[in-house]
Amino acid sequence: MTDWPEARPDDNRGGRYGRGSASAQPEGARVMRQVRRGQAAPPGQGAYGGVPQQPSYVDGHGSGDGYDSGYNTGQVYGTPGGGGPAGPGRDGYGPQRPAPDWRRRVKWTAITVATVLVVTTVGTYFWADSKLNREVDLSKVIERPEKGEGTNYLIVGSDSREGMSDEDKKKLHTGSAEGKRTDSMMILHTGGNGPTLISLPRDSNVEIPSFVGSESGKSYPGTGRQVKLNAAYAEDGPELLVRTVEFNTGLHIDHYVEIGFGGFASIVDAVGGVEMDIPQDIKDTKSGADLKKGKQTLNGEEALAFVRTRYALAGSDLDRTKNQQKFLSALANQVATPGTVLNPFTLYPTMGAGLDSLIVDEDMGLFDLADMFWSMKGVSGGEGTSMNMPIAGSTGGNLLWDKTKVKQLVNQLNNDEKVTVKGN
Repeated sequence: MTDWPEARPDDNRGGRYGRGSASAQPEGARVMRQVRRGQAAPPGQGAYGGVPQQPSYVDGHGSGDGYDSGYNTGQVYGTPGGGGPAGPGRDGYGPQRPAPDWRRRVKWTAITVATVLVVTTVGTYFWADSKLNREVDLSKVIERPEKGEGTNYLIVGSDSREGMSDEDKKKLHTGSAEGKRTDSMMILHTGGNGPTLISLPRDSNVEIPSFVGSESGKSYPGTGRQVKLNAAYAEDGPELLVRTVEFNTGLHIDHYVEIGFGGFASIVDAVGGVEMDIPQDIKDTKSGADLKKGKQTLNGEEALAFVRTRYALAGSDLDRTKNQQKFLSALANQVATPGTVLNPFTLYPTMGAGLDSLIVDEDMGLFDLADMFWSMKGVSGGEGTSMNMPIAGSTGGNLLWDKTKVKQLVNQLNNDEKVTVKGN
């Protein structure tokens, strides 16, 4: 009787190693079943009803057509190039990043910067334009002379204390007088032959012509009345001042610009002060000036005292007008520097201080204002001429204009010719 199942008797095992075998001979190597690749079965057929036929193997060797040895060669199946689901990256791992499109980046950066600049410029323009105080109506001025070539600005510094506190008045030595009077008056002509800045002394002897009241609308006939020029402003404001200047000179005034004490000092402080070369020591208790000779930077308080001083000067009002011209030209030059124009922390405070304090005519625009400042800068740069109205003498404290020279000067300005007339 045998312990092995039927058909596998012990004596049939021979001398092979095996379980229960006493033989020392090794068990013969088993041979893998041969699997041969056959022709693929049509879809839906095959041994398992549609399952594709598997590749065949012969003695552990491939048949040469698509054989897989079974060893991992580093290739990850199902991915092109073995680099993972999306292929090899720049370092062999992860997806490949496309090269930056620098032209496209530069293009969109330029568009963005241009858009920001346009929006900022347009916004600044409308903001600044809205701050101009267009209070003077030149259409109320009657019997005006014919307009000549170029543009004429009447620039007025008034002693207005509007908006100033008692502390400001004390600090700036302005006093507390009511109303407004003109402290300085200038005509700035711009054209093709360089700018010309002409001071009109406040004590100039002029005739008050016929006029229409700016507020009442009432007509006042001319009586030949002779007064100091600043009296015209005190009597009926900017409109009568323009009417009086045009009547006594024959020069058409295109634009009117006025600034008060407080506004003047604020502009100077906003630009960080203005450098001036003071020609002499100045001590004036009335204006508050206490300045030493030489180059120095004047703040708003010092600048206002400097342009108002006349009692400490030998030529009184005539010397004062010359100092005013020098300072306004230097101020315009400071405002137009890149340090002011390109620095928003200086530009906007300067524009705010200046525009808030200016009073202009109804037709005055920002481009007109820019032309005025740029031309004043040209005067200090030697591109133009600065002078006083030609004076022939005085009577009763009033300065008499040299009528012959004034007529020649006005003709040159009306024709936009180079000014050759010399003033005082």
